[in-house]
Parts: sequence; structure tokens; C-alpha cells
Amino acid sequence: MRDRQLELKEFLRSRRARITPEMAGIGRGTGFSGRRRVPGLRREELAQLAGVSIDYYVRLEQGRGGQTSSEVLEALADALRLDAFERAHLFALVRGEEVRLPAEQEQGVRPGVQALLKAFGHVPAYVIGRRLEVLAWNDLARMLIADFPVLGEEQRNLARLTFLDTSARQRYVHWQKKALDTVAFLRFDLGRHPDDVRLRALLEELRAGSGDFRRMWSQHDVRNVTHGSKPLYHPLVGTLQVSFETLRLPDDPDQAVVVYLPEPGTSAAVDLELLAAKGEIHG
Repeated sequence: MRDRQLELKEFLRSRRARITPEMAGIGRGTGFSGRRRVPGLRREELAQLAGVSIDYYVRLEQGRGGQTSSEVLEALADALRLDAFERAHLFALVRGEEVRLPAEQEQGVRPGVQALLKAFGHVPAYVIGRRLEVLAWNDLARMLIADFPVLGEEQRNLARLTFLDTSARQRYVHWQKKALDTVAFLRFDLGRHPDDVRLRALLEELRAGSGDFRRMWSQHDVRNVTHGSKPLYHPLVGTLQVSFETLRLPDDPDQAVVVYLPEPGTSAAVDLELLAAKGEIHG
């Protein structure tokens, strides 16, 4: 509970700090004047914009708001200009959410999903679970992302690979964007599962091992990027431009199949065919 309260407090503070009085339409005649000691909106300014008392907002920011109505949370989200993921994060932090899967329980992948990965023979595909753990993969994902079979189970984690594996900065050509998206998803996951002990242990490990992670974590960004395009590097074929799609499993929303797809007829498609053939030879 204390962890959720601290996360809520820091999240609201970070979102207030990025909204200037000018952006919020606060100026002369509003009753707020004088020298500003903090960037962004003051608590009383946000409270006025959201239509709540300053006392109530202070209690809410401290995690003592009690049963907060959807109307109040929506008003705060509007005043803070939260996007859809930030809005969902705010609701999860204020209201709490039961963790679907106990932290000590292992995440399993159904045989049918394993077969699906194998069917994606000529494109990389893997299953991601809670905490960005990689639960299953096909040969091309092993060749392009990481050699998962030789990694310890704890190391099969995209956040660890991104921040603690030095090869990630070469593999992910746009490493900075990959890193920012990774941190933003972990923040989103923490809002949904604030009592996940293993997730908090992962965050502590990343904070201790990476200055880049500490800096990005302090920004409190929240998002879940489920599709797009990115360049990936492999030493045998160079840079491949691929798109990616994330397919949530309907019976387990904490698991998703991630598939990398090249544009048909491009050099990336040819290169993936070459890698697939090499994997079959050495398999």
C-alpha cells in the first residue's frame, strides 16, 4: 500500500510539473500570483482546475483520498492533459488493482501458443509476459533478439537485456527510443500490479545497474507501444527495417505474442529468409 501511495504522489507531482500556468490558462485575475517556487502547476491550481478542494487534492496526492469518484479522476486527468495510458495508470494507482498472478507463480505458455510461434518460421516471434519476461520464442527471435536458451531464466527479460546487456545498444539501432518505451511500459505495469514483489525487485536491480534507467524512470512516463516499426541489427546481415505487432492473448491479458514483420520484397525480407535458413541448418 505504501508503495502505491508513493508512486501516486510522485506520478501526480511529475504530471503537474510539466503543465505550465500558461498551458492551463492561469494568469492574472485567477487569484494566483507571486513568485513560483515549483515548476508547473501548484496543488491549489490543479485543485481549482479539477473542481475539488485543495484539502481533498492533498489527501488524494498522499494516497488518502478514500473512494475517489470516476468524475473526479477524469477531471484531474483532463486538467493534467493525461493521455489514455497515463489516465489508466492514474485510475490503477488511486483505486488499486488485484494482481492477477501471484508474484511467486511462474507464467506458463500454452502448447497452442508454442505451436503458433513455430508456425511463424520466417519471421521473429516471441511471447512476452509480466515484467517484460520472455516466456517463449522461435528460432529467428533467438537469433535476432537474444540467445534465450543459453540465458538463465532470470535473464530472459527485455528490460534487463535493454539496460544491462551492452550488446543491446548495437542490436536496437534506436536504443534511446527502445529504452524509453521499455521504462514507460514498466511504469504502466507497476500501476496495474503495484504489489508484485518480483517486479519491484527488477526495478531495484535496474536502478542499481543503470544510470540511464534511473534517469528515464524519474520522468514518470507511461505508455504501452503495441505496434510500429524499428531497425534491428544482426552481425550477419546488418540492419533490418521491420514492423512489429503485439497480439494480446484473450485468456491471459498479461501475455502477448510479439511478431516482427519485414515489408515483402525488401532486403529485410531476404535477410530474414537467410537467417531462417541458417537457423534450420544449425538447428
